Amino acid sequence: MDFSSAADELYGVPPADFVETRKRLVQEAKGAGDAALAKRIGALRRPTLSAWAVNLLARSAADELTGLLDVGEEMRAAWGSGRGLGDLEQRRARLVGSLVRTAGELAADAGGALREQAVREVEDTLQAATVDAGVAEEVREGRLPQPRSHSGFVPAGFPMAPEDRDERAKPEPREKPAKREPAGEKRPSGKKAEPARSNVTRTSAARARRAETLRKRAEEAEDKLAEREERADAAQREVQEASTKVGRLRHELERAIAERDAASRRADRAEQNRARAEEVAREARKAATEARRAAARDPHPGRPSSTAGRG
Repeated sequence: MDFSSAADELYGVPPADFVETRKRLVQEAKGAGDAALAKRIGALRRPTLSAWAVNLLARSAADELTGLLDVGEEMRAAWGSGRGLGDLEQRRARLVGSLVRTAGELAADAGGALREQAVREVEDTLQAATVDAGVAEEVREGRLPQPRSHSGFVPAGFPMAPEDRDERAKPEPREKPAKREPAGEKRPSGKKAEPARSNVTRTSAARARRAETLRKRAEEAEDKLAEREERADAAQREVQEASTKVGRLRHELERAIAERDAASRRADRAEQNRARAEEVAREARKAATEARRAAARDPHPGRPSSTAGRG
């Protein structure tokens, strides 16, 4: 067993079975003497329901998923020129819709029907995979612990979209309203108005920071939720184990009661047999007593009496 095969197995099981499977894999790694592998496996996080559903796509709908990721790669390449983006966005929309439905069906078949929030998270993750190459690789591997999202603007490192390039190419930026300069205050000589592009950059950066903050908060919330779900699963397993133990004890009690009743019936029959034996013994003793008495009255039975023939 290596880390890759262990992770593939772990993220392929339903979230309810994740903790138990992880424990087993950790024990197997320890049993093989690989403490480092056991530690890496033990650090893997339990996936949310939506992340698990996306992982199912990587396993059971790989061709369709690859088609979407290829479209995302083409879209990222087209950001510099803008050519063909409209057609690519339409293809992306069709593929995302189809994959979201497939993910719901796969999850339901595996016993984990998706609710509305989870469906939205699956869609957001697929959209993010077309925008961010790193997310695309995570989705392709099928080992997501949490859903992914995109902020709705061009990520850092992408070339500028066509409309931004055109605006940046304008020789003169649009002048700001005069009310931006307080009355009586002169504008420093030689200083030009800040290009509109800088405002766009600052806005995008602010959105990026905001999105990152929200993402971290969401991950923390998901971690807490996963921990609570693990505790709930552990408690549920304890309840099941206790119920099993109660059932076993009840069965043992019923068997003991049946054995007691059988022993009681045997004791009753033995008592009846003893009573009959005592009755037979009394009858035998009585007959023996009568026989002794008869013998005492006639010590020579069968011999003629001494008085016979006299006269």
